[in-house]
Amino acid sequence: MLEKLHGHSGLDVIEALAEVSPELAHQTVAWGYGEIYSRPQLAARDRQLVTLGILTALGGCEPQLEVHINAALNAGLTQGEVIETLLHTAVYCGFPRALNATLVAGRVFSARAADARSA
Repeated sequence: MLEKLHGHSGLDVIEALAEVSPELAHQTVAWGYGEIYSRPQLAARDRQLVTLGILTALGGCEPQLEVHINAALNAGLTQGEVIETLLHTAVYCGFPRALNATLVAGRVFSARAADARSA
């Protein structure tokens, strides 16, 4: 599931984390992706919508937002749906957090477009 949503970049994050905390890296994969993300009750795209909302509401999670915006796109959300999700968060968690998340989304969209052009 980790590879399905994040591709090789997800494995890179886990490897970097394992250098500092092998147990946290293991639990992230085993519990987070093996137990939670793999449950059939919600589709991967729906789980990503929830994740984007939560990370935006928490604030200070821009690196994780970048990872999960990519995952949301990989799970089938469109750029428009990601932007609409982040706009919706402004109502509940405030404009500063929604603005920060939207700027992260813009960087992700630009990076993916650049990758597509160079492929």
